[in-house]
Amino acid sequence: MKQYYKKPLGWLLQESGEEASHGLKRTLSGFQLVMLGLGVIIGAGLFSLTGLAAGNNAGPAVTISFVVAAVGCAFAGLCYAEFAAMIPVAGSAYTYAYTTMGEMLAWIIGWDLVLEFSVGAATVSISWSNYLVEFLAGYGIYLPPRLVHSPFETITLPGGEVVHGLFNLPAALVVILMSYILMRGTKGSAMWNAVVVSLKVGVVLVFIALGWKYIQPANLVPYIPKNTGELGHFGWSGILRGAGVVFFVFLGFDIVSTAAQETKNPKRNMPIGILGSLAICTVLFILFSHVMTGLAPYTEFKNSGAPVAIAISHTPFKWLGQLVVLAIIIGYTSVIMVDLWGQSRVFYSMSKDGLLPKIFSEIHPRFRTPWKSNILFCVFISLFAALVPIKVVGEMTSIGTLLAFVIVCAGVWILRYTMPDAPRPFKTPWVPFVPIMGMLTCVGMMVFLPLDTWLRLIIWMAIGMVIYFCYGKKHSRVRRELNANQ
Repeated sequence: MKQYYKKPLGWLLQESGEEASHGLKRTLSGFQLVMLGLGVIIGAGLFSLTGLAAGNNAGPAVTISFVVAAVGCAFAGLCYAEFAAMIPVAGSAYTYAYTTMGEMLAWIIGWDLVLEFSVGAATVSISWSNYLVEFLAGYGIYLPPRLVHSPFETITLPGGEVVHGLFNLPAALVVILMSYILMRGTKGSAMWNAVVVSLKVGVVLVFIALGWKYIQPANLVPYIPKNTGELGHFGWSGILRGAGVVFFVFLGFDIVSTAAQETKNPKRNMPIGILGSLAICTVLFILFSHVMTGLAPYTEFKNSGAPVAIAISHTPFKWLGQLVVLAIIIGYTSVIMVDLWGQSRVFYSMSKDGLLPKIFSEIHPRFRTPWKSNILFCVFISLFAALVPIKVVGEMTSIGTLLAFVIVCAGVWILRYTMPDAPRPFKTPWVPFVPIMGMLTCVGMMVFLPLDTWLRLIIWMAIGMVIYFCYGKKHSRVRRELNANQ
């Protein structure tokens, strides 16, 4: 065990008991976990990235992209369910990797999760800004274009003038506001969360029900547009790249697993929360994307951050557009908050293990939150949201999510051989078939993501490895205690 400095399973279970005795209450039921998962999953990935994937990669066949993504997610979800029921502590895939594959891989996945949640929050905040602009424009209020676009985007003004954006001010402000709320320890009750989730699910159902009648069959032909000659631009390679892009929507699995320590009867309720939210969302996403591409030609979604508004404009229900957009704006705030919360949980766990400085696991004496970590990421994420286009941050989040899923699938397979007798309240079926298929599906989607997305991931991971070898390895609590006990 010491060779790879794995965190003993007994330590994790002991930590779980210690945390519970110090005030963490197990209050979440299986239903509430499903609502938590739906609250995160139904977000920017559906209301923004679906349009970008259709317009740039898959066309109407974005529905197939969702099916491919869902298959990979189902395999990974089964593996997550086994781990979450077996190791009901905070940290998600980072904690699972520490137990099964050792400290270095745990660091890699932890650093990857920081990227995943942080960039995920940035993606949603940019989409929030796009829909805010659409909502205000409906009342004749127009924000300066340069203040709602990144400097890497160009905008064509009504007079034909083309200008560059400066920064996305609304996206930065909503991140700052949500971070402030988290630092003060304020969190919505289960009832409020259920209301917000019901609102977003209601928006999706109303859109599907009212839009289905106005689908234009001509918009769905050809269903799989011919490849342009470039990998990932339509054709089957475009479908696979689209699957990698929309995979972002399934980020909610990670969030549900980070709530294991606050879940009543996690051995039963964690699988319900993870697999239940997956099943519901997969059906909704396929129907939603089919209606959206049926209402408007997929080419109209190519550069739009608010495709739902475009689709509704092709129906007689113009009045519905403003209500839908308002509901999306309200729902997005909860997604941003939960993304920031999930990121802070992973960062807090890494700091407690000694892999990051202790200041990031220090708790505010009054609000009982890791406020210094919140401040750091408030600055980082708000700047990212203000300066980077949504297409870039969406792809970065997808590749981070896929990498996390690959490691979780591998971890389940490894632990079945290294600890075959460990208690497993929920067992992933058909091992090693399910973990292997999960890894192959996720790696396949990663391969079809753009090269620049891979380069950004490699650079981020390189920065992480420098921090690990210069600081984390020297201050590791697990490494220190295992060496002391030899």
